[in-house]
Amino acid sequence: MPRLPRLNLRDIPQHIVQVGHNNLPCFFDEEDYQYYLISLRNAADQYHVDVHAYVLLPNMIQIIATPRIPDGISSVMQSLGRRYVQFVNHRYKRSGTLWRGRYKSSLIDSEAYLLTCYRYVELRPLYLGLADSLGNYPWSSFNHHVNTKRDNLICDHHLYLALGENPQARAQAYRKLFRYSFDRRLLDYIAETIKLGHVLGGDTFKEKIEQIANQRVRPLRRGRPKKSKKIEKESLETR
Repeated sequence: MPRLPRLNLRDIPQHIVQVGHNNLPCFFDEEDYQYYLISLRNAADQYHVDVHAYVLLPNMIQIIATPRIPDGISSVMQSLGRRYVQFVNHRYKRSGTLWRGRYKSSLIDSEAYLLTCYRYVELRPLYLGLADSLGNYPWSSFNHHVNTKRDNLICDHHLYLALGENPQARAQAYRKLFRYSFDRRLLDYIAETIKLGHVLGGDTFKEKIEQIANQRVRPLRRGRPKKSKKIEKESLETR
């Protein structure tokens, strides 16, 4: 299925992914990770984007965020692209591109999938063997959500806040979400959605997005379009 036009709609969460050129590393030591997070926070503040969850991997970043102004996400990613690439090129005496093309993104039906996407993002270090436990990986939002470390980059979504009346209750409820393995079909669905830039949600949510954006967000069905009954009748009469 082809990629659909990228949408940057206000107040709709997005799953954002950017991968290193040829899958090569984009972060080389702690200072690189720290600089990226500082730059992300500054850009998010400047362009009114709420960052809800993230993970920085050696060759990839994944972010869950909600723009509060139109094109907030694209402005943040453009700012990050300029600042971080310049930082890396200067620091390591290199030149050229760092990322593999433009970032990818998909809109999220928050009521159905937002916290699932949190898990998808924060589980990456464990799946990739980068840490023996999620709490031991320093470059993600997991420790913020389980209340072991306050992360000033994070702006909590109301669905996360609804998990409990206080930080301790929310942390306990959030940990419970990680007790069960991800269904492989769900993993594949989220991965395919972000790869193609499709909307992550059901038909009702997709219809809502189509009305807001005034454009199609669902891929066209394959095959020839069905004939109307009138055309079918005329075709039979001419045989």
